[in-house]
Amino acid sequence: MHPPTITLQSPKDYIIDPRENIVINCEAKGKPHPSFSWTRNGSHFDLDKDPKVTMKPSSGTLVIDISGEKAEAYEGVYQCTARNEHGTAVSNDIVIRQSRSPLWSKERIEPVVVQLGVSLILQCRPPAGLPPPIIFWMDPFFQRLPQNARVSQALNGDLYFSNVQMEDTRSDYICYARFPHTQTIQQKQPITVKVLDMDAMNDTIVAAYFNDTDFWGDSPAGQRRPSFMTPKGTNSVATVLRGETLELECIADGLPTPDMSWNKEKGDLPSGRFSFHNFQKTLRVTEVTEADSGDYRCTAKNSQGLAHHVITVMVKAAPYWVGAPRNLILAPRESGILTCHVGGNPKPTITWSVNGVPIENTPKDPSRKVEDDTVILSDVQTGSSAVYQCNASNEFGYLLANAFVNVLAEPPRVLTPPNKLYQVIANNPALLDCAFFGSPIPKITWYKDQQTSILNSDPYVLHINGTLEIHAAQPLHSGKYTCVATNYLASKENHVRLEVKEPTRILKQPEYNVVQRNSKAVFECKVKHDPTLTPIMSWLKDNEELPDNERFVIESESLTISHVTEADEGTYTCIMNTTLDQDSASAVLTVVEATPTPPIIYEQPDPPTDLELTDQRERSVQLTWTPGDEHNSPIQKFLVQYEDSLHQEEAWVNMTEVPGTKTTVHLDLSPYVYYSFRVLALNDVGFSDPSLPSKQYRTNPAKPDENPSEVEGFGIKPNNLVISWKELNGLQSNGPGLQYKVSWKQKDVDQEWITETVANTSQFVVSDTPTFSAYEIKVQAENDYGTGPTPEVVVGYSGEDLPSAAPDSVQVEALNDTLAEVRWEPVHLSAVRGRLQGYKLYYWRERSLHKEDSQPEEAQVLVFGENKTDGRLPGLHPYSLYSLDMRVFNGKGEGPPSARQQFETPEGVPGQPASFRVTEPSLDSLTLVWTPPEEENGRLTLYTLRYQPVNTTSELGPMEEIILSPNETVLTVSNLKYSTRYKFYLSASTVKGSGPTVTEEGVTIMDEGEFVLAAVRSNLLAFGSVNSSVGENGAVISWEYWGVNKNVYVEYNAENSKEAWIKKLVNGTQTYLIKGLKPGTSYRVRVVAKDHLDQTIHSTDELVITVPAMPSRQLDIATQGWFIGLMCAIALLILVLLIVCFIKRNKGGKYPVKEKEDAHQDPEIQPMKEDDGTFGEYSDTEDHKPLKGSRTPSNGTVKKDDSDDSLVDYGEGGDGQFNEDGSFIGQYSGKKEKDTAEGNESSEAPSPVNAMNSFV
Repeated sequence: MHPPTITLQSPKDYIIDPRENIVINCEAKGKPHPSFSWTRNGSHFDLDKDPKVTMKPSSGTLVIDISGEKAEAYEGVYQCTARNEHGTAVSNDIVIRQSRSPLWSKERIEPVVVQLGVSLILQCRPPAGLPPPIIFWMDPFFQRLPQNARVSQALNGDLYFSNVQMEDTRSDYICYARFPHTQTIQQKQPITVKVLDMDAMNDTIVAAYFNDTDFWGDSPAGQRRPSFMTPKGTNSVATVLRGETLELECIADGLPTPDMSWNKEKGDLPSGRFSFHNFQKTLRVTEVTEADSGDYRCTAKNSQGLAHHVITVMVKAAPYWVGAPRNLILAPRESGILTCHVGGNPKPTITWSVNGVPIENTPKDPSRKVEDDTVILSDVQTGSSAVYQCNASNEFGYLLANAFVNVLAEPPRVLTPPNKLYQVIANNPALLDCAFFGSPIPKITWYKDQQTSILNSDPYVLHINGTLEIHAAQPLHSGKYTCVATNYLASKENHVRLEVKEPTRILKQPEYNVVQRNSKAVFECKVKHDPTLTPIMSWLKDNEELPDNERFVIESESLTISHVTEADEGTYTCIMNTTLDQDSASAVLTVVEATPTPPIIYEQPDPPTDLELTDQRERSVQLTWTPGDEHNSPIQKFLVQYEDSLHQEEAWVNMTEVPGTKTTVHLDLSPYVYYSFRVLALNDVGFSDPSLPSKQYRTNPAKPDENPSEVEGFGIKPNNLVISWKELNGLQSNGPGLQYKVSWKQKDVDQEWITETVANTSQFVVSDTPTFSAYEIKVQAENDYGTGPTPEVVVGYSGEDLPSAAPDSVQVEALNDTLAEVRWEPVHLSAVRGRLQGYKLYYWRERSLHKEDSQPEEAQVLVFGENKTDGRLPGLHPYSLYSLDMRVFNGKGEGPPSARQQFETPEGVPGQPASFRVTEPSLDSLTLVWTPPEEENGRLTLYTLRYQPVNTTSELGPMEEIILSPNETVLTVSNLKYSTRYKFYLSASTVKGSGPTVTEEGVTIMDEGEFVLAAVRSNLLAFGSVNSSVGENGAVISWEYWGVNKNVYVEYNAENSKEAWIKKLVNGTQTYLIKGLKPGTSYRVRVVAKDHLDQTIHSTDELVITVPAMPSRQLDIATQGWFIGLMCAIALLILVLLIVCFIKRNKGGKYPVKEKEDAHQDPEIQPMKEDDGTFGEYSDTEDHKPLKGSRTPSNGTVKKDDSDDSLVDYGEGGDGQFNEDGSFIGQYSGKKEKDTAEGNESSEAPSPVNAMNSFV
């Protein structure tokens, strides 16, 4: 149950769009849910009388339907009220106004005629809109008019010309006004500007212009010094509100065009918040503060002179919150305060209301008192819940805040869910929540498991919100925790559980890997994690997911990349995630190129040059320089150093760093220094050599700007006070004659300051002081030009003495076998005689209660804080006698010891047996021998022996158990199986339980038959035969192996090579393909078996294999010159023979070849030509086409034409080649006989080669 709170409301100044419905927000929460009402212009707004107005269900938000209505009818000031039975909350005054975008009034604008060089202002003067319009100048095609330092738009929208030029003549100067709320644009009538060059015009033309148009400008047209067009005069005033943006504007005329600059008198422009706009004519300062008040000077300068204008800025402030009132929940008879802390200029007036009614108009309440900005509530009663309103206002605005006071009597409630489980990683903080509610505020206490003690000391921290924190949780902190919330009405408890998990750790990290291209890369990543958490392993390449490629194979503890390429280079990261934590490790993969390209040479940059000092002032200067050659590595930054030749000559000191993209820096300087500057450049290779020093720049002396630092007071004797400080260096002295005024007086004692002046020292000793008394100290610097600022007062103490008393009532109690608790009474501060630093507990073990002749151990020390009166002694030995004493100590040392106390620790679990071994193996028994634990920690009651067989695959068999008396140290275990390995577990016990277990393994001996078989499979016969087969893809190695060791490798390297053997793991197989072998090279190969320490146990003899060389390429004689010449000669001879054949054919005769073919025709040969069945016959009736480069005339003679034959046609064809036996295949024609290959008649005459083939 609580009063209403406003959660959402519309802005104070709410401009509405007349085309949309009006929505005025008002949301509130409270129990019970509040009801809502509205006022309009200070009067009740009856929603039922206006059907256009509705209120959203369960809300105070108004929706006004303005369809068919004018929005102006609903303008006004609205306020929302939310109330329930516990109080009333009100919203801000919400001013509703309709947005407006009025039309531009019609007007006729005369052309503007202006003389060349004079200034000009084109006025915009848009219609007033709500909100005000945005102004810009464009032409009729909506292209912005060009603006620059000479022509620019002012803040009021007018267009200013510092001086007009001939190019300013145009008839389309149009001012546009865009109204942002309605997204409409209005435009003014175009303005025509004509610029006249009076020197280039005769009197008649000038007179014509004077008669027809107005002539603009009363300023001279020639070159002139600047004068301000706006603001007028030499001074003006501007007012701005705190937090808003200040815009100052200065526009000047002049010829040439003036340059503008700004500065603040008596100060600098606000760093990081100012900027220049509109070609330096506008100064903008954002987030204005009171410190921005003052005089701002704008300067216009050209070659003819300069002009100044000073704008005095006054910063006012609407009310703003320093601390808004906060809601109060009080129990009956409690007290509380509501504070309405606001700032403003002028100072705001604060008024208070209760449930929306001015507080002075409410019934008088004796429990309430109003003091300006504070309401004091005391002894509140049930039923006095209410909502208070604070209103802070001045002439610039107001603030309104609601704060409820809820008077409740509520029993505690725990809001954290019951039985919530918290899981954390060891050594991390654990936060156990106990969120609560109640009135009065409940007290929270915590308990662990079944303990009754409250958890409010180390390592537990109880926070004010009920949360219990364990700074570094350990597994022993796991368990059930209970939080209890209590007030005078009731108690409520809640249970949660904490589980502390072991951290995830990568035990074997991936290592830097250098592999050759097309080989395999393997990264290992072995992880340890809490067994109750499920780990998920993932890999990243360069912090991104691995490529989706089957070459990347992720296994449980490794990443394998096959056929590595240059694109696989990068940083690979193994990430092991659990639900609570993660661990990661990275390694780089480098792919080695077969022929590495020469590297680019990177060098440090050349030193900068041309150092220049500009803008020289009393305490600042600007340094510029020219960078040197980067040498293939970009410059990252410049380092500026200085030398003070007055105080420390030839000592260069780092002053500042500048980004590598800049070559200028503004340097702040100190008085009384002879500066020289130099610059160094830095790239990835390193720093350049320093540049040559700049010219020396000297600053004038001044009084110190600061006082010595690290001022402190302490004593080195019980009766003195040493005042020390860190001296100012030469750069900080600001002038000659540096010395220090040291002042001191005893604190809280009515006395005057005592002062001494010293020089060239960093300390002063005050004698005859009381022991460990507080003193106020201050040290001030002064030189020949004055004293430094007022120094801060530091509190120091005179010397300490040894404590004179020991802690009283020292008591000790053993909590368990390894932990004891000590309590004591603190020492009175007067006996400490110094700053109490804590208590030291000296304790030592006198002897073991089991061993009477044991010797006392060396004393150990535990230190407790100064506020402690109890503590615990961990790590004690069980069943032992201890002694202890306690001393207080301060900065001087320890005081006397307290009376010695003794206590005994109870029995604990024993340690593991000191030794344990297996002896005398036989076929069916093993003898075990052991010695008792070195730390028995009590009286031994028994030994527990367990054992089980272990097979060849390390799997364990059934477990057997034997209980032994505490006096036994030897046992023979019988009825065992021959030739079998057994694992034994032995532990000792006391009445407190069993101690840690020691393990040992033994093997029974084998019978005679098994022994012979094992000898056969001994080291000499672990490997059988080894075979090899060499092919194009590599060498296949196969072998036989009978050994039990699992780590089997194939190793190889080049014969006679001194490099390390290349090793490949081949577990689970007896064949392996070795890839990547070089042709023509012999290799040594062997198969080895290794143990878990990577030591070779078995090895085969070395096998030598030879990879055959690749066949060399045959010499292509078709490309040889002599062969080409021979072929050309043969082709020419064949051509002559062909011509003779054609002549004889045309005469009807047959040449000898034809006769020979006719005489020896093979009857089995099928005809190749479909029409006449002949095979290449040169008959008179055959239709032939002429050879390429010749033609056949109608008279039957062959006439040689200009030949365009080439070697391409007769021997340079791409099909010519030789078989492996050296025979020539193909044909010497430049064009393939495609038609013949397809079984069709050729469309060309037979080539010379075809003709040559017919003669063969």
